[in-house]
Amino acid sequence: MKPYVLGIDIGGTNTVFGIVDARGNVIASSSIKTGKYTNFSDYLEELYTEASRLIESNDATDKIQGIGIGAPNANYYTGRIDNAVNLPWPDLPLAQLVSEKFGVPVAVTNDANAAALGEMTYGAARGLKDFIMITLGTGVGSGIVINGQVVYGHDGLAGELGHLTVKRNNGRQCNCGRTGCLETYCSANGVARTAREFLEIRQDPSLLRNLDIDSITSKDVYDAAIQGDALAKEIFDYTGTILGEALADMTVFSSPEAFILFGGLSKSGELLMRPLKEAMDRSMLSIFKGKPKVILSELKEADAAVLGASALGWEAK
Repeated sequence: MKPYVLGIDIGGTNTVFGIVDARGNVIASSSIKTGKYTNFSDYLEELYTEASRLIESNDATDKIQGIGIGAPNANYYTGRIDNAVNLPWPDLPLAQLVSEKFGVPVAVTNDANAAALGEMTYGAARGLKDFIMITLGTGVGSGIVINGQVVYGHDGLAGELGHLTVKRNNGRQCNCGRTGCLETYCSANGVARTAREFLEIRQDPSLLRNLDIDSITSKDVYDAAIQGDALAKEIFDYTGTILGEALADMTVFSSPEAFILFGGLSKSGELLMRPLKEAMDRSMLSIFKGKPKVILSELKEADAAVLGASALGWEAK
């Protein structure tokens, strides 16, 4: 068996990839921009060029056993991406195309499932058999692990908790075509949408009013909140409350030992965690009160998904 695999995490904004050994050490990693490629063949060409450069510079040429990929709506069973709303190319046979380009076997899974695999093998979920991974990035993803197994469902598409409906009436339009999805409120984009709504509806003074309203990001909201901006803090209260209520609802489904939060928004600390935990406790069915923990990922931003994806690389056929 060759000593390395290539783990690839395809996100809506960036694609991160790394060479990983059998012990889970990321030997080297790099990234390219996902969103600038409307044509998948152009994207694949740059991915191949940059990954090949990384492989060559780390003396790993002809030493890659397989490739594992985590991507939105990637189907473990079929190797396809189907209707991925946050990618420029929503439907294609991902595993086949990448395998043909690189000349090695490829296995794929949902990006949040890949993060869950990485966390279970190398991170905060070591030793846990029942947990739910929630990724708070461009969208909201989830990986559900029950009895030590990632839940794929009968068709490979299980675990789309970012598309639970959290607002039945007058909910926000989601890229998936439905309204009121968790993703539209609790992703980085959701926080920015909340900021724009609050600024338009209300008159409160805020540091955010100094910015171009159409280009406000979740990072802008975080920076303002850290400086004591009351409106920005309220945006985090609103976001954390919705997420906490959703986690309480998810608990009745699989009674997880823990929820593990991963992604940029999870780094907001108590701004997000305080309202989240308060709402989760307030909304929790009594038999589950105080049971599921909420834990932040222990792995570096890119590593959980890359490591999880790489675990698939050893299985690729």
